Formats: sequence, C-alpha cells, structure tokens
Amino acid sequence: MHLSGAIFLIAFILVASAAMLLVLHLTRLGIIIHQHIPDRPRRRMFLASISFIVTFLAVRLLVASITHHVGPFGYVEMHGQHIHHLVWGILLLLASGYATLSEWGTRATPNSILASHILSIMYGVGAALTLDEFALWLSLDPLAYWSHEGRLSVDAVILFGALLAMGAWGAPLLHKVEKEEKKLAG
Repeated sequence: MHLSGAIFLIAFILVASAAMLLVLHLTRLGIIIHQHIPDRPRRRMFLASISFIVTFLAVRLLVASITHHVGPFGYVEMHGQHIHHLVWGILLLLASGYATLSEWGTRATPNSILASHILSIMYGVGAALTLDEFALWLSLDPLAYWSHEGRLSVDAVILFGALLAMGAWGAPLLHKVEKEEKKLAG
C-alpha cells in the first residue's frame, strides 16, 4: 500500500511548521533567536530560509524514496494524473503572498507575530517545493527531474537559498563588521 504523497506532504508541512514554531517560542534556542535576530524582517527571513532548506532536503529524500520504491510512499495523483509538488509550492506561495498583501502579521500583537511567523514558514516551504522542480518550468518533461536539466533545479535552489540566507544572516554580520570598523577608526 502506498501512502499518498499529498498526505505525507501535508503532514510534513504541519509537523515541520509546528516544530519550528515550538522551538522559536518555547525553547532556550528560541530565546536566543529572539534576543539576537530582530523580528522584522530578519527573523521572518530566518524562518523562511530554515523552512526552505529543510523542505528542499525532505522533498529530495521523498522523491528519491518514491523513485527507488523505498518505503510506503507514492506520487500524488488525481484521476490518473501526476500532480507535481511544484503545484503545491505555487499554491503556498499564492496563499502566503495574498496574506502578506492583506497585511496579516503586520501588527505587534502576539497573534499577529505568530501569523507573520507562519507566513514566513509557508513562504519558505512553497519556494522550496516550487524551485525543486525548476527544471519543469523550462521543460515540461517529468523525466527532467533526475536528468542533466534537473541540475537547473538544484542550481535555482542554491541561488535562492543563498539569497534567503544572506538576508537572514549576512546583513546582521555586515552591520557588526561595519560597527567594529567605525569603532577602530574612531
């Protein structure tokens, strides 16, 4: 019996999101993150980059296990049609974008901050699901995933992941270096 990929994907997104939120709000690591990473926009970029990396790695492992018939997993299908995870990524990006345009998560209330964290995670997950199948954007051949053209997906993920990481981690580091240089010069 194969578990539907959709069930596994939804379960993964929910469990990973809950774990990230629990770590952020209920652990010592969360306290450290709150103390050293400002909420807007750095903490949201941090959450998006972590969820992006974790999702990309998990999806690659899931697709490899399906391809090699390891475990009880199977592709998502509707009426015999394979639904690529690119579709779920686009839906998550649309939902998180719409919510952001509607200004969810922009206030300083606890519920609004939680909403902004959830939207950040949704954005990272959606971007990973979409960019993991970047090769399909250019060539609508499902065999492109593991081919030479599939390397474009990995390249796109690396570039976008680097952009997210620079926003989350690079800017604070550059600000500290700049401060130290001013201290030494002054």
